[in-house]
Amino acid sequence: MLEKPELPPQPLCPSSTLEERGNAFVFDVLHFGQTARGFVLRFDGRIVAYLNRCVHVPTEMDWQPGEFLDSGKEYILCSIHGAAYDPRDGRCAGGPCGRGKLTPLQVEERDGQVYWYPSRDTRPAFSD
Repeated sequence: MLEKPELPPQPLCPSSTLEERGNAFVFDVLHFGQTARGFVLRFDGRIVAYLNRCVHVPTEMDWQPGEFLDSGKEYILCSIHGAAYDPRDGRCAGGPCGRGKLTPLQVEERDGQVYWYPSRDTRPAFSD
């Protein structure tokens, strides 16, 4: 059986959309064939992206659409149970997430645009 070729990078948003430690850009994905959301934000000068799914309980984490960071703008904080994650690598920093880690999504910023690179496991919501 031939494997489906990898998809090209998907443009997400202009770079200017992502302010340092500001709101994230949220987008739809298919993760193992199930509808989910991803998010990308700027933290310490670089962009990071994760699946919007808490390790503790698989629920979306944002307080309001695109609001993921705690009041001190230091951690990604799950709005449901307070699990805290380090934005740099997605590792649990406190709360009920134990030794878990958010699912990273590969992103790149170039030419004033943010791109997401789909994987075999996480694909655009519109792909078949």
